[in-house]
Amino acid sequence: MYCSKCGNAVPPNSTFCQVCGNAAAQVATAASLAATPAVSPGAVSPHWLPPVSRPYAGFWLRLVAHLIDRFLCGAIFLAICLPLALLSGLATNIQSMARNDHPDPALIASFVTSILLIVGLAVFASWLYNAYFESSDWQATVGKKVMNIIVTDLNGNRISFGRASGRFFAKLLSDLIPLGIGYILAGVTEKKQALHDMIASCLVLRT
Repeated sequence: MYCSKCGNAVPPNSTFCQVCGNAAAQVATAASLAATPAVSPGAVSPHWLPPVSRPYAGFWLRLVAHLIDRFLCGAIFLAICLPLALLSGLATNIQSMARNDHPDPALIASFVTSILLIVGLAVFASWLYNAYFESSDWQATVGKKVMNIIVTDLNGNRISFGRASGRFFAKLLSDLIPLGIGYILAGVTEKKQALHDMIASCLVLRT
């Protein structure tokens, strides 16, 4: 007899599992467990069974996917922000500061504000891009989709928008570590997890 909740052996005629306290009505025999239909790749397995197995995506596949995403996002960002910068007079401010030995403090403040606004917009757009696509049916950004890799939780299931957001902001921590060590971990750890994958409890798998 085996407990259907924790999978531990249960003595015959027991009214509950001695490990987890599960009721006897939930106890199943080994034969019934063996007769259970195989779990489909998209389903959540009982936790005493191993999760669906897919090969982990290595460092180089992830690097190429990252470069594709950076190129795509960069092109879109320039197409949107370059006209905005021209309309806001940012280029004029830069020229004025270059001509003056002692530029107007108000001009400097306007320039710094414009730069911070552009950086904030870039981070915001990148967050929405990554979090939306990685929590969607694709489970991947465009770059990852091209390289046939997906982002999952530790059981191989689709992640939520909240977890995808946490993974994105954890990347900022990986960015702060010198020499890209936070990313290089994806090439040396057992499950090919970068630092932000470990923090968000995610896996990157090949499809």
